[in-house]
Amino acid sequence: MIENSLIVAIDGPSGSGKSTVSRRLAAELGGGYVDTGSMYRVVTWYCLREGIDLDDRFAVARAASELDLRLCTDPEAPAVAVGETILGDEIRSEEISSQVSRVATNLDVRAVLQQRQREIISQTAKRHGSCVAEGRDITTVVYPDADVRILLTASEEARMARRAKELNIGEVSDADVAQRMQDQVLRRDRDDATVSQFLTAPDGVTTIDTSEMGIDEVVAAVLSLTEATGALPGEDADAYDDDTVEAAWRSGLEEYELDEDDRALLDGEIPTEHEGEVRRTLPVLAVVGRPNVGKSTLVNRILGRREAVVEDVPGVTRDRVLYPADWAGRDFMLVDTGGWEGRVQGISYRIAEQAEIAVEMADAILFVVDATVGVTETDQQLVKVLRRSGKPVVVAANKVDDERGELEAAALWNLGLGEPYPVSGLHGRGSGDLLDAVMAVLPKEGKALAPYAGPRRVALIGRPNVGKSSLLNRLAGENRVVVDSTAGTTRDPVDEKIELGGKEWIFVDTAGIRRRIHNHQGAEFYASLRTQSALEKAEVAIVLLEASEPISSQDLKIIDTVVESGRALVLAFNKWDLIDEERHKQLEYEIATDLAHVAWAPRVNISAETGRAVNKLVPALETALESWDARIPTGRLNAFLGTLVAAHPHPLRGGKQPRILFATQARSRPPRFVVFATGFLEHGYRRFIERRLREDFQFPGTPIEIGVRIREKRKGRR
Repeated sequence: MIENSLIVAIDGPSGSGKSTVSRRLAAELGGGYVDTGSMYRVVTWYCLREGIDLDDRFAVARAASELDLRLCTDPEAPAVAVGETILGDEIRSEEISSQVSRVATNLDVRAVLQQRQREIISQTAKRHGSCVAEGRDITTVVYPDADVRILLTASEEARMARRAKELNIGEVSDADVAQRMQDQVLRRDRDDATVSQFLTAPDGVTTIDTSEMGIDEVVAAVLSLTEATGALPGEDADAYDDDTVEAAWRSGLEEYELDEDDRALLDGEIPTEHEGEVRRTLPVLAVVGRPNVGKSTLVNRILGRREAVVEDVPGVTRDRVLYPADWAGRDFMLVDTGGWEGRVQGISYRIAEQAEIAVEMADAILFVVDATVGVTETDQQLVKVLRRSGKPVVVAANKVDDERGELEAAALWNLGLGEPYPVSGLHGRGSGDLLDAVMAVLPKEGKALAPYAGPRRVALIGRPNVGKSSLLNRLAGENRVVVDSTAGTTRDPVDEKIELGGKEWIFVDTAGIRRRIHNHQGAEFYASLRTQSALEKAEVAIVLLEASEPISSQDLKIIDTVVESGRALVLAFNKWDLIDEERHKQLEYEIATDLAHVAWAPRVNISAETGRAVNKLVPALETALESWDARIPTGRLNAFLGTLVAAHPHPLRGGKQPRILFATQARSRPPRFVVFATGFLEHGYRRFIERRLREDFQFPGTPIEIGVRIREKRKGRR
């Protein structure tokens, strides 16, 4: 969505008033107007003029893709042109109206035009500040992330009468006229409904019945909905409501057979794998507020010990920090955050960003306000962020040391977040009542994914004698493990807590993984098994490869082992200082060919012996772990897939085309997506989806898993 712009999407059956209402609304808003339905009419007109058989779906799709089609987006004089030919009433003729469904139900044509429609709508909104777009699938496939989504509807009689008046062919009371309008309006709707959803509104789309309404009444009703969003041009607006988009897509899924496992997945009740005992189940409470309101002091009070650094200046806490905590026999995770401020730059922006991430991953929020200061503009801005999160919020009126302070705390009712609880983080006054209130809203088990509570675990993996132990010693700054030129010196995994980049990490130096461990006996066999176990316990693996030697099948097997285990991945090419220009060129070729399947993995060229570039490992590890932890909101994921499928539908197989119904991210660590579809999605198409996911959402350093669940419509819903 484009910043400071407004997009209104209007759908509905024929004769419901989409075009008239949309043009009037666009004029009222002073923005642009896009009639997506006219594009199908133009393709129909062109094919009939050129003698292209409308039943030849490939020929029609090719014509649609090659057509020099342009739209004028002025609501006062909308027009469409093909080349230098401006088209008007000819595309609204009865002949075109009777044939357009044959083009509009062509899935290949829809894929071509829907992508172009979305681009035109975005460009129009950017140019004019707002855009009103109308047509089939506009609220669900073309632009499900529009600020306002509306379905206009009307009775069959009203719709047929309007179309007859538009074509100036008489009254529908005439039997002949009624028959022609049934063919033009009702039959067309039935045909279009085979590939579109416009007869009933999905969740998040507002229905307006225009049967008994005049045009002015309908426009006024739509304008009121537009104003209610708070996203009028020039005003601050959210990019789009992910929950609304998710509800719109999920509504169509209810027509299909879903089992208990499906519903548990959709409701977020399936436990995430490899979550560690604490991380998997404990709920997360995020402590947020503007700078210097006493968040860290209150955190220490809740923990019962001095963990968070406290100083009487704002901005001491910068990162989000996770602590295990308990109250009244219940365990939970407590996240301390830096002070949140709006409209800031530099490090203050990064601090605020960390606070917002904490809100996103939390199950409940403790909003700390300085009762002695009262509600500030920054507090009000943060309230908006908290409301958008949809998480339960408890207000802590901090720095209340006496009864007089309790009177000042009462003013915080004005925040609109419920009862403020007076508390003194410094002296502990009222902390028990505050925690009781928190326990009342904090779920017993956490659904949000908190990051690992302790130091992140890094496995150093590679074939024997590639330099793993040397690297560990270099990172530790001392000889922690034995290093020898003899391959296989390390046999037991060695856990070392090392501070790098201002953070603690647990590095695990492992024995070299050999290709066929079942051929080895004794110590080597068990060393390889322990290495596999260390990988399972790690979160990210650094795979060391020797830059001076060709990438071997053994190296590739090790990399595949990491990917199959679902761990984040960083590639480190050791002994970089030993290669010459010729080997450098050869290595780049090997990387491009042999490692193409893990091109997403961060790469660092190092020398464990000299220390060259080892400091670059930490940013690479942090990048990989951030992706490993990442989640895409379900609404945003489905909006992405809608656009993707519209432009690149799944190939036909056996005369049928599987349709994607809904998608959700089942888990992170690593990200796993589950796609509900009407048929099997081929491996190549799933790889295509993965590639586009990486293009749009990045995911550097982590594997991605995509699963497909095939579901059929419930009986009686064919």
